[in-house]
Amino acid sequence: MEETISLKELLETLRKRILLILAITFTAVTVSGIVSFFFLTPIYQASTQILINKSNMDQGNYSYNPQELQASLQLINTYNVIIKSPAILDLVIDEMNLDMTSAQLSDKITVGSENDSQVMNVSVQDEDANQAAAIANTIAKVFKTENIMKADNINILAKAEVAEGQAPIKPQPTLNIAIAMVVGLMVGVGLAFLLEYLDNTVKNEQDVEKNLGLPILGVISVIEESKLEDIRKRRTDRKTRTRGEFFGS
Repeated sequence: MEETISLKELLETLRKRILLILAITFTAVTVSGIVSFFFLTPIYQASTQILINKSNMDQGNYSYNPQELQASLQLINTYNVIIKSPAILDLVIDEMNLDMTSAQLSDKITVGSENDSQVMNVSVQDEDANQAAAIANTIAKVFKTENIMKADNINILAKAEVAEGQAPIKPQPTLNIAIAMVVGLMVGVGLAFLLEYLDNTVKNEQDVEKNLGLPILGVISVIEESKLEDIRKRRTDRKTRTRGEFFGS
């Protein structure tokens, strides 16, 4: 016979294990908050924008040939690789006297084009917001000076700056705590149902009827010790009164 579980039984399982669920959720939230606020190092980000095109401004040619524009767009991926190459980063490290290798510096840099345009966005992440901005600006300057691809025009559209009271991009304690709460609830609920599934003890007459398939003919109630003592006391008092009435007559 196929066993079915009613919504009432599910809710009863959750009610019975509510302390376990809350304990796991509270622990997950607490650990996430402590780690986010006290153990994770804040990381800041600064960005600069570079415009690269093939137009010849000195000759007053402000119109774009569609083929030249397409070729410029295709070169963006090449420029992205060049910016993160040792040919550029080694010069940045030397100029700023950074205590890191070009590979380590490359891991801090993200380069991408703005909506497939000829504008490249160079973002740098670092534990120090001022150093992140300085690295981004130095990369843009060195890239423009070296001009490895011999582009006609390389212009720095926007320098990286540190805003007053700039917040780190990570960690995000509020988001981490929210995720920990959801995960804690999921783990708590899952563990509650698992424990209920593994619990094969007989607790009441319904379990006997369900597991053995036999009808219940009677139930022996459980009498608490305090109630049992009260019953004994009443019996003793009744016997005392009965004896008193007998000898009094």
